[in-house]
This record gives sequence, structure tokens and C-alpha cells, in this order.
Amino acid sequence: MSDSQQQGSLPRSIMLTALLFSVFQIITAAFSPLSSSVVRALHVGFLLLLVFQLYNVRGQRGAGGGLAGYALAGLSFALAFYHWVFEADLIQRAGEMTSLDMGVGIVTLLLVFEGARRVMGLALPLICLTFLGYAAFGEYLPGELAHRGYGLDQLIGQLAFGTEGIYGTPTYVSSGYIFLFILFGAFLEQAGMIRLFNDFALGTVGHTRGGPAKVAVISSGLMGTINGSGVANVVTTGQFTIPLMKKFGYKADFAGAVEATSSMGGQIMPPVMGAVAFIMAETINVPYVDICKAALLPAVLYFFTTFWMVHLEAGRAGLVGLPKAECPDPWKAVREQWYLLLPLLGLVYLLFAGFTPLFSGMMGLVLTVILIFGSALALRIRGTALRVIFWLGLGLLTAGFAKGGIIVPIAVIGVLAVALWLRQDGRPVLRTAYTALVDGAMHALPVGVACALVGVIIGSITLTGIATTFAGYVVALGSHSLFLSLVLTMITCLVLGMGIPTIPNYIITSAIAAPALLDLGVPLIVSHMFVFYFGIMADLTPPVALAAFAAAPIARESGLKIGIRAVQIAIAGFIVPYMAVYAPALMLQFSGEADWLAAGYAFGKALLAVSLWGVVAIGFWLRHLLLGERVLAFVAACLLVAALPLTDELGFAASAVFVAWHLSRHRRQPVLQQA
Repeated sequence: MSDSQQQGSLPRSIMLTALLFSVFQIITAAFSPLSSSVVRALHVGFLLLLVFQLYNVRGQRGAGGGLAGYALAGLSFALAFYHWVFEADLIQRAGEMTSLDMGVGIVTLLLVFEGARRVMGLALPLICLTFLGYAAFGEYLPGELAHRGYGLDQLIGQLAFGTEGIYGTPTYVSSGYIFLFILFGAFLEQAGMIRLFNDFALGTVGHTRGGPAKVAVISSGLMGTINGSGVANVVTTGQFTIPLMKKFGYKADFAGAVEATSSMGGQIMPPVMGAVAFIMAETINVPYVDICKAALLPAVLYFFTTFWMVHLEAGRAGLVGLPKAECPDPWKAVREQWYLLLPLLGLVYLLFAGFTPLFSGMMGLVLTVILIFGSALALRIRGTALRVIFWLGLGLLTAGFAKGGIIVPIAVIGVLAVALWLRQDGRPVLRTAYTALVDGAMHALPVGVACALVGVIIGSITLTGIATTFAGYVVALGSHSLFLSLVLTMITCLVLGMGIPTIPNYIITSAIAAPALLDLGVPLIVSHMFVFYFGIMADLTPPVALAAFAAAPIARESGLKIGIRAVQIAIAGFIVPYMAVYAPALMLQFSGEADWLAAGYAFGKALLAVSLWGVVAIGFWLRHLLLGERVLAFVAACLLVAALPLTDELGFAASAVFVAWHLSRHRRQPVLQQA
């Protein structure tokens, strides 16, 4: 069911709430009329107001919460205003809780837990409840796990009123950055970006061997750059790509796995990446551009591997591409819809020019809205020359944001909207904007709720210091073997990811394990990226692979089978993080002057390693591999990944032997066939 169809079946109160939520976020981002603490509280209030109207007690979406649901929704929203009305008093008596504060804090925590349960199921609330229980009763535990004990007022003050609880950094990032970028993606989708990406992908690779699956890799990767949500990508682009792959001979589990793998990769693909990237930038206090730099080469490796796996599987199964005549002209699609790329290019420029993600996201959103209104007017202008003049004038006027701040482009939107309305053809455009605003709020719902609830974990960890204890164990293990510490961290991420999305997975593991890796000498960004990567891989790893199960109903195949194939396709996501730890140049982390030669060497070695892993996993290169060839390629790949003396040299030698052996077999085959 499409978003518009879903919207049509929802009560007006939900639609109005979603619309007001988006408008509230845009106003606070553009003009900052309220303090950060009030914005965070109202952000959570809007989330719960929407959740309790949209989900019933069984967690069924769209079923409505009934009278009790509306009562909980109203109570949640009313409690959020407590932080606004009594803002000055709360600041003056920080740390001293009144009875009213205690009541508001306890009820708010209960509502956040219940809202998260309805949206995401039991897994994340139970994990957060475990940490809360440790903070409350950990003093009775034996040995080093015990803490000194904390009163109920300390717990409520930390979790419900401090900046390290449900209103902590994750909620700040959700209210400041993530919501805007989700809105940005929603507006671009409504403007036709999905069609442009699909047409471009079909035109460039649709006719090649295994073309339909390659289309899925490209279109899902491109969509990931603007919305950063893996599961949402599966549901959106998968409606087109999975049936197309099945039509041309790919098995259902492989088609679903390709879409799931490609969609999850959008979270690590610069420039926009996923919500975790913004949380990471805030958590470790580095510019967002540095996160993008660190993610660039691993993201290229990830998508290269997915593309390579698709190519090899097509060769093994003898699958061909679409007929050339049925593929659209990619450059014609770009010529006709080039203007859709302008907001994305503007966003990239602003991010890399040093502007904050908040300002960049706001301007990207504003440019997209101007684009929608402006293109509707441009269609009514006759003559190419006049259209060019119109777009140039609009571009120059919009560029005034450099001097006029956000006021100028918003004024431009107002003028365009009035002009369309006077021409009596503004209703469809306004409907598009309305749909995008509602969709954006709906898409932000699970992300925002997760960010609020994991604040319980952050607050509990900060209060009790359990992260230091856990880090001590990991460091002790790492003093004997860094590799074992990395494996332990990976397992922690994968196990947590069985029940929770990437965002809370990263937040939990980065708070516990990433500091330990840092103490073991792993660079700061690399240690957090290591955790980030395996948080993404958890959504592809059985038995609970969220992205795989999202693809299952579209592919009409078992989610478990899709997950198993997804792990095979996404092998780079499991290998590259280890390689980056032992060779930080792979993430462009240099100890001295920029050693681009080292980065090039690390990238080339990783490229060869994942290529070998691909032929081993599929069992095909130029032809089907013999058992001995697969063993040799596997050994060569392992040697290239290992960071021990002489392993690189041995790995390159083994790779050369494998290539020579396979090429020799392939060249002899025509002679054998003739004989």
C-alpha cells in the first residue's frame, strides 16, 4: 500500500497531528524560537501524541488506539508542555525534585516505554528496562558489577529531566537533524526522485548481464543518499525492483536479499547517510564531514561487492538483462528531470562547505519545496528562453539566503504559492507538499521514539558507570588479542540488532564497547564506525533480520532465507570494518600528513579481498569454480584481510595463482568443447 493510500485510510486527527508535527519542526529549525530543552520535550510529546492515535494496544498500525489511546495521546502532549511552562523553575532547582516533578517524570517515562512497545515491539523496551533495573537495584549485585545505589528522585531527575535521559543527545539529534532530513527525502520522493533514479539505473545497467538486479543496487543506493532509512528503502524501491528481478530469472530469496543489502547500504553512503551518522557526529564531537570522509571508501567497497555479487550470480545462472529497446534513455531522464538533483547538490555543497547539518538540512528542504512550486509554474511558461530566464531569476533570488538567512527562501515559497493559487492550478502542488509533510512525520516516528527510549540506557550508563566496567573487561581481553575484542564487539552488535533498529543498537554499543576499542589504540572515528557497520549488518543477519523480513512479503519468500543470502551478498560489510581497524587509512584516518598512498594501497587490497570473497561465495567467475580454486581464492582473501607480517605478500601471490589457474581453464574450454 502506498503512502497516499495509507493516508487516505487514516483518521483526520492523525493527519492533522502529523502535519502540525512537521510544521513545528520546520519552524523551530528555521527560527529557533524555543530553547533546546523545550524543543526536545515537545518533540517527544508530538511523537507520543501521534503514536497513541496511530497504534492500538496490540501494536497494530492504523487501527487506532480507541478512547484510551486518545486519552494517553493527550496526556503525553500535555506533559511535554510542563517543560515549557516551568522551564525557569526547573533550571533553578536542578537536582531538587518536587512531588509534581516526580509524578510528571514517572508518567512520562511510562508513556515513552509504552509508546515504544507499540511501535517497535517488546525487544527494545525490555533491553532499556534491564538497564533501568540495573540503575535502580544494581547496588545489590556482587563484585564489580555493584554500584553505590541511587534514590528514585536521582533516577527520575537523570532520565526524565536531565540532558542524558530521554531528552538527551539522541532526542536532540532526532529533533534537530534527523527529522529535517527525513522530510527532505519525503519531499524529493513526492517530487519524483524515485522515478528519476529508477529510469537512470534502468538506462545505464538494465540491458547488461543481470541488469534488473543491478538496477536494484543503483536505485536503492541512490535513494539511500536522500533518506538514510534501510527498511523504508526496502519497502519503497523494493516494490519495483524485487518483482523485476524475479521476472528475469532471479530466485525470490536472492532478489529480496539484493534489495535488502542495497537498501541498508544507504545508511553508510555519503553525503546524507543515515540518522546514525548525525548522532555519531554529536556523540564524538567531530564535524559531520569527517564522518562522511571516513565512510566514503568503505561505502564504495560495500556497493561494489553487492554489484559484483549480482554480476557473478547472473553469470552462474545464465541470466540476461532487459532488451535494450525496453530500457529508458538515462540521459534523457536526466535532461527532463535534472532540476530534481538541485536540492541534493545544494545539500552536499552546504555540508562540505562547513555549514551545520541543521542549516544544510533546512536549506535542502526549502530548496526542494521551492523546486516543487517553481517547476509547477515553469510548466505554464511557454518558450524555452522564458523558462531559462524564470529558473535563473528564481535561482538568484533563492541564493539570497547567504545574506538574508532563511527568510529569503521562505518568502520565495510564499510568492510562488500565491502565484500558483492565482492561476487556479495550485491545488495539486499544495497536495504534494501536504502529503510530503505527513509522510515525513510518519517516517520519523519509529526513529524518534527509538531515540527517546534509548536515552534511558544512556542515562543509566552515565549514572552508574557500568560502561567503564564493561570496557575494562574488553580492554583486558584486548591486551591479549585485539582481534578477540573486535569479535566480542561484533557479536554484541549483532545480538542487540536481533531485536532493535540500527540507531539504538549504535547508541548502546558505542556507549559500552567503543570506548574500550579506543583504549586499545583504535582511532576514535574508526572505533565508532566499527560499531556502526555491525549495527547495520544486524538488520541483515538471521534469525531476526529486519531488512530481510521487510523484503519477504514483496519477494513472497521466507525472511530467514532472504537473510542468509543477504549475509552472503553483504560480505564486505563484515570484512571491511576489521580491515579498517588494522589499516585506518581505509577510512582516511592518518596519523601524520595525509598519506594518500597508504589509503590507495588499503583500498586496492580491500577491493581484491572482497572480489575474491565474492567468487568464493557464488562459486563462479568466468566459469564455475573447481573446489580447489574456491579453496585457493578463500585462502588468498583471508591472507589479504589478516594484518600479520608477510600476509599481504602471500595473499597477492595466492591471488595471482588463482587468477592464472582460472584464466587458463577458461581459455582451454573452447578447445575442449570442440574436441
